[in-house]
Amino acid sequence: MRFHSPFARRTHAACEGYETVSIHPRGVTGRNIIMKLDAGNWRAVVARYQKPDVRRAVTQLFTTLVPLAATMYAMYLSLAWSYWLTLALALPAAGFLVRTFIIMHDCGHGSFLPSQKWNNLVGWVTGVLTATPYSEWRHEHAIHHATAGDLDRRGHGDIATLTVDEYLARGAWGRLRYRLYRNPVTMLVFGPIYLMLGQRIPGRVKSSGSPKTSSVWSTNLGIAVVITALAMIIGLQSVLLVYLPVGYIAAGAGVYLFFVQHQFDQAYWEHHANWDYATAAIMGCSYFKLPGVLRWFTGNIGLHHVHHLAPRIPNYNLQRVHDENPIFHQAPTIGLAQSVRMLRLALWDDRQKRMIGFGDLREPQAA
Repeated sequence: MRFHSPFARRTHAACEGYETVSIHPRGVTGRNIIMKLDAGNWRAVVARYQKPDVRRAVTQLFTTLVPLAATMYAMYLSLAWSYWLTLALALPAAGFLVRTFIIMHDCGHGSFLPSQKWNNLVGWVTGVLTATPYSEWRHEHAIHHATAGDLDRRGHGDIATLTVDEYLARGAWGRLRYRLYRNPVTMLVFGPIYLMLGQRIPGRVKSSGSPKTSSVWSTNLGIAVVITALAMIIGLQSVLLVYLPVGYIAAGAGVYLFFVQHQFDQAYWEHHANWDYATAAIMGCSYFKLPGVLRWFTGNIGLHHVHHLAPRIPNYNLQRVHDENPIFHQAPTIGLAQSVRMLRLALWDDRQKRMIGFGDLREPQAA
């Protein structure tokens, strides 16, 4: 289910030059409280954290890809003992694969390494490992950053979200389709399958041009080469028994992370005329506060409010940016236990300025 609009082709570069940061604390709806912070000031705040560090990037590659390979090799050896042991080892392996995706993610923003050429190379390789077409994903993700929280520019790199009025305007079949789509079982069980397989289809994104289509083909070719080479060494069955559970768990974790980072009760959604980039970043993205080991595996992506305001900050600097700058402390904070309750949310109520679940819906009120 996708939404498309004439604004959808804007990229993150179009968001440069905002002159204020509008902030509405949790629990406040309606008019925003405006913090006067001109563009030069907030750019100065984030600028000193944006320089990639080659040493830290290379270290991160080593501490991610080597353990990933070692854990998956241990999974292969465990096939001779018990597949339950193999599945148990799939959990840490999936953690390393999520961290691999975060490296690809940073490369897409040009924040992992100083050289864009090397960012693209590392991004493509890590894209093959995570079954993600790097160039196409980078294009869609840039649009996501430029339009997050904008009701008039939905449908690129996000989870389809209807307003209460849009939902009520649908017929019975349209409502059922949306309910099925937003069901947590659909999101967490079938969503990972789409990420693993659906992204393999060239031309599935309507805005994709030939470079994006070639990205899908080159990624598919890279995956085919890797699978074929490994199958010749250990057998195709072993390759699938090892990689599929790892990829599925990692993709499921990615779906969950993305959902919680954007779909929470006091999220920020505005029509384009009133939409503000900085507000959408700080108040429309949660601070998903995870335990230390999960922060490491997820490359600090839980600090999503910092990342959305300044996507050129490398993942290894995000925590420091948040801790050292009070402006980021305004962001809605969600803990791991609290995040489970966010799964019930499915509709944006434009009157209450909050996300609600289907159980909260009252048709007469919307009418």
